Amino acid sequence: MHKNVLVCVTQQKTCEKLIQQGAELSKEQTGSLYVLHVVNENDKFLYNFSDGDALEYLFKITKNIGAELTVKRSKDVIRTIVDYADEMNITHIVLGSSREKDPSNNFVIKLQKRLPDRTFVL
Repeated sequence: MHKNVLVCVTQQKTCEKLIQQGAELSKEQTGSLYVLHVVNENDKFLYNFSDGDALEYLFKITKNIGAELTVKRSKDVIRTIVDYADEMNITHIVLGSSREKDPSNNFVIKLQKRLPDRTFVL
């Protein structure tokens, strides 16, 4: 089975675990690994200097495993992820868990509803 894996990250160094998880998934069968960070247009791109360091760190990690980090700005983060997943023929999506308990505001639940035919790894 062809497996295209998308890892959705924020500009935090802790996202390295998600990237490694995506790399392991993509090794299981032929396919590609994509890493995506979408910045809400209403947010500042980098809140402080350490955010820039974290993003640089994530670029280095993705390069070391042979993936590419794509950074996009958007007013609708979920729509941007959905469009990217469709464009790249993504079959599996790796995400961190959402801290939001209310299903109507939970990012993971919203994304799963928009991409019901994809496999999610949390």
